[in-house]
Order: sequence, then structure tokens, then C-alpha cells
Amino acid sequence: MKPTVVFFEDQYVDRLRPINLARPTYAVTCGAFSLRDAADEWGWPMQTRLRPHLRRIADPEGEHLTQPVDGPLLFLNAAMPPDLDVLTKIRRLVEAKEPFISLSQQRITAAYTPGGYEPTALSQIDLPSYLLEQRLPVIDDEFATFEHPFDVIKHHERLLPLHLEHLLDRGAHRPIDKDVYVGVDAEVAPNVVFDATEGPIVVGDRVKIRPFAYLAGPLKIYDNCLVIDHAAIKHGTVLGHTVKAGGEIEVSIVEPYSNKQHHGFLGHAYVGSWVNLGAGTSNSDLKNTYGEIGIEVEGKSQPTGMQFAGCVIGDHTKTAINTSIFTGKLIGVASFVYGFVTTNVPSFTNYARSFGQVTEVGADVAIKTQRRMAQRRKVEMSAAEAALMEDLFELTRTERQLSSEQVVL
Repeated sequence: MKPTVVFFEDQYVDRLRPINLARPTYAVTCGAFSLRDAADEWGWPMQTRLRPHLRRIADPEGEHLTQPVDGPLLFLNAAMPPDLDVLTKIRRLVEAKEPFISLSQQRITAAYTPGGYEPTALSQIDLPSYLLEQRLPVIDDEFATFEHPFDVIKHHERLLPLHLEHLLDRGAHRPIDKDVYVGVDAEVAPNVVFDATEGPIVVGDRVKIRPFAYLAGPLKIYDNCLVIDHAAIKHGTVLGHTVKAGGEIEVSIVEPYSNKQHHGFLGHAYVGSWVNLGAGTSNSDLKNTYGEIGIEVEGKSQPTGMQFAGCVIGDHTKTAINTSIFTGKLIGVASFVYGFVTTNVPSFTNYARSFGQVTEVGADVAIKTQRRMAQRRKVEMSAAEAALMEDLFELTRTERQLSSEQVVL
């Protein structure tokens, strides 16, 4: 019997805000895949244990783990990077049919139980505590997890070349130059420059690359993307499907349906879905002192261990023209951003702090904006997605309250 994979979000999941506010943590792209993408290849049945506000979006079929499950189960912490070597090691442990649990600084990263799952009062309240009570043998392998938002970028840069090698092994792309591969109906202008000296360039189906663009590997562009003329899409970048990309981008993840269509620099950054970056929007990813970049989390400085760290932008956020984002800034969900971004940006705000104003954006405004943006991509916003937006507005109230200590809303 095939084991059931259970992705679970633990008590530390909010450390990754705003990356995972509007999406399950296992759906965050890192390298060319998300954790769920990587595990999907096993062909095993899957279930989830997620934060309540995400269930109607992520589990419309009712996959959420509430009912008994016969047969073996593999529990994977949703904050694990999609490291194919680690996942291969975990799969071999499962195939050996020996129960185990893996801990990293007392955080459960993976666990295998061969005897099925019977919900208990404890498991419904706290799955990690339930797993600890099973007294499973602890293995030496700890396995990494994302501990703060910029960990996604750190692991991304390491994993992308390995993911591209895996993609090319499938043979779904045709070569058009040395280490340059494209999918079906890709349109590449004759004067596009490819530089694959540092890694392959893999382009999906129906991608359009306009004249005078420069593409450098390792690079992955998913289906239905548009690369604007004179764009410089450099090493370490992944563009999710249906993205419009221009200007200069390097070592960055842009999730599906987002736009960075105009000039401006994006580096060592994570950009969620349905984001629009106005013309001239740029982020800094290196301090003038060349020192380690820290981030602010709940009013406290936290080291990243990174010399290069740009910005993290949550889903549905928009920036105005010539927005300038300082190093290591976290920008929340469904905000409108103007001027200089010198502090973290709370979700659902009009952030014009350099002009002396930060005000709240209502959920109704965010929903109307998303409907309009979705229609431009011929996508209809569902009732569940609108309800999610309302939930996110309520969940992020404390962000705006903390912000009011510095700027009156």
C-alpha cells in the first residue's frame, strides 16, 4: 500500500509571513519547485493540516486530515525546502518501512508511522505534540526548515541548479542553443542573447521573449510568460507561469500572475502572486557597508546570515512608479506602496511613509482590485478567494496596530 503524505504546518509557521499568508507553506516556490511539486512526483496520496483560513482554498476536495487513514503515513513539515536529495533520503527511509521521526532544534521535520492514523483530541488540536507522543525512533538526520522569510532565497539559490538538472532529465524541452532549452510554441526573437556559462536556461511552453532581451542561467521561465524587450533576466531567477518580466532581475522568485514589466532592479527577492511592480520600482539587496543584512520581526532585529537580501513582497501588493525598497524589507499582502520603503510594510495599507502617510486599505478595496487584475488575465475571482481576502484582512489587524506606534493610521 502506498503511504499517504501529510503536509502539516506547525506552531512556527507564522515566522514566514508574509510569504505564506495567502498560500500554504508547502506551495512556496524555492528553486524551480515547491515542496508539494517535488513530492507530487512520487504519486502517493496526499493530505494536509493547514491554518484554518487556507483550507477552503487549498483543500476544496476536503483533503484536510480529520478522518481516520488506513495504512502508512509520511508527515512532512510544510516549511521544508524542496531539496530533492533530502526527499530522496526520506523516501528511502519510508520504503524501508521502519518508523522514524526527524527533529531539528526540537521542531519536527518528518515522521513516518506505518500503522495508519486515528484522530484523537490531541491530534486535532496539536499534530506535532501528537507525533511526539507516538514515541517514534529519532533519526540523526535533522533536515532543514525555513526559519525566516529570506531563508527561502538562501535555499533557492542553492537548489535551482539541481532542480533544472532534474527538469532536463525529463526531456520535455528542446535545445535551441548550448544549454538553452524551450518548450512548445515558445517564441524567441532572433536577437535575444543567451548566457548559459553559469547554468542552463529552461523556458516553458508559449513563452514570448521579445527583441534585445538578455537571459543568463541558471534560469527557469514557466509557461505563458512574457519577457519584455531589453529585459535582463539573470542568474538564479525563476518566473512562475503567466508572469510579465522586464528591467533587471537576478536571484529572485516571482510567483504566477505577477508583473514586473518595466525598468527597475529586483534582486535576491521573493514576489508573491498577483503583484504589480510599477515602472522604476527597485530594491536594494546589498548594504553600503557590505555587512550582514538583518530583518525586523515583531519589532526586533533578526540576522539573516546573508550579505545579499532584497525584499519579500506578499501576494496582491502593488507598487507605484519609482518606488525604492531598502534592503531586507518585508512587504505584506494587499498593500499599495509609494516612495521610499525604509520600514516593513503592514498588510492592507496605503504605505506612503516617506510622504508622512500610512492608512488602512479595506478588504472591499483589495477584493475589487483583485477582480480587476484577474479579469485582465481572463481569470475569474472565486467566492472562496474573496472570502480568503476578508480572512487575511482580519488576520493582519495586529500588523497595522503595531505600525500605528510609528505612524498614525
